[in-house]
Amino acid sequence: MKELFQNDYVSLLARAFIGGLFVVISIDKIADPASFAHSIANYRLLPHWSLPVVATLLPWLELLCGLSLLAGLFVRGSSFLLAGMLFIFTGAVVTALLRGLDITCGCFTQDPSAEKIGWTKVAQNVSLVLLTLFVFLAKNARFTVTSYLQHRTRERSS
Repeated sequence: MKELFQNDYVSLLARAFIGGLFVVISIDKIADPASFAHSIANYRLLPHWSLPVVATLLPWLELLCGLSLLAGLFVRGSSFLLAGMLFIFTGAVVTALLRGLDITCGCFTQDPSAEKIGWTKVAQNVSLVLLTLFVFLAKNARFTVTSYLQHRTRERSS
């Protein structure tokens, strides 16, 4: 198991998947923050006054963290933030299901005719949390901008 966390290729693949996923899912939310605010409101967890702020800031944070993972910059910090967000999203879905809310996720699209949340969404989110925690814990020593810059600094010093 330890070898898995040391494998640069597995780490790169996980970073690329999570990073690319969050870049893609942020686009629709950034393009239409009002619809995203409505999706958030459907969960009935946040006060009404906070919805525009959350709907504006959250997708940009998702985008920046996703781009950071793709580039290999601030990998631990970005993966930690994404794991935290996924944990909160998963909790929101679970509470909505337990309260019997018949709503769409608001994750990939703001289309009201999108698929409704269910326990499959919880399983998907838990899988993403685990993969993001893997990225956080993995070595991430190669294929990052950080490692490239460190390598260049050593070359100049020699």
